[in-house]
Amino acid sequence: MINSLLTCEQVAVELEVTVATLQLWRTRGKGPRFVKIGRTCKYRPEDLNAWLASQTFGSLAEVRAAKTAAVQS
Repeated sequence: MINSLLTCEQVAVELEVTVATLQLWRTRGKGPRFVKIGRTCKYRPEDLNAWLASQTFGSLAEVRAAKTAAVQS
């Protein structure tokens, strides 16, 4: 099952955000799914790809609709 787990540092570089941003996303439930191993968080590449796909929009109207739907749920 374990092909390759990515570290927070690797994911931060790939997404061009800081590790602190990833931590904030985890606490708010906004970022990609992660694997918790003891005190360490790792990311599966397939979860990153799925999350990136969910962040893809065709227009700003779609972004607004997604935000509205998230607030209502």
